[in-house]
Amino acid sequence: MRTAAICAAIIFLLTLAVAGPAGGLNLVAGAAGSEAPEVIKPPRQMHMDQVRERFGEPQRTRAPVGDPPITRWDYPRFTVYFEHQRVIHAVQPDRPPVVHDD
Repeated sequence: MRTAAICAAIIFLLTLAVAGPAGGLNLVAGAAGSEAPEVIKPPRQMHMDQVRERFGEPQRTRAPVGDPPITRWDYPRFTVYFEHQRVIHAVQPDRPPVVHDD
């Protein structure tokens, strides 16, 4: 019974996270209680060449997918997503965002 309640709570929280800003939620990376320390990641709009120059060669790259083309570069501590040649998001997989209800 307890497992069912935990699963229901997880599904509920995931549903809220999908709601995004329209649902009145903010995702804050690196909030108190996170397990891994924050690492420096490339900021949005940084060009691929600048990312490579500042952070070195990625461990793994994935070919562009979709329209507009989205490319993924994996580094040891973070992953970078590009639209065309510009950073659209950089995430730290071992540091999940914390959901705050506004």
